Amino acid sequence: MIRKASIMHVFPDYYEEYKRRHDKLWPEMAEVLKRHGAHNYSIFLDEETGSLFAFLEIEDEEKWEQIAQTDICQKWWAYMEPLMETNPDNSPVSRNLKEVFYLE
Repeated sequence: MIRKASIMHVFPDYYEEYKRRHDKLWPEMAEVLKRHGAHNYSIFLDEETGSLFAFLEIEDEEKWEQIAQTDICQKWWAYMEPLMETNPDNSPVSRNLKEVFYLE
């Protein structure tokens, strides 16, 4: 498994809505995540800054990157766009983090 972590940003007025939408994750979005090799996916919120810390394990980088081309992922991005910082294609602005420590 490959461990990945990233940071995104949600707007302060939308913390609760962001959580609500993820609590009711569309079944087809969950399916596409799993089909593209996602496991143990968690997102944490720093309420002081609006920073989101995302962590997941994937099976394969190339397989994972293909998720962005799916209709359901693009639909999810458009759905989440009003709540967070996004790129012109509605994907979340995201900074990948470099792992510097791991204890199994």
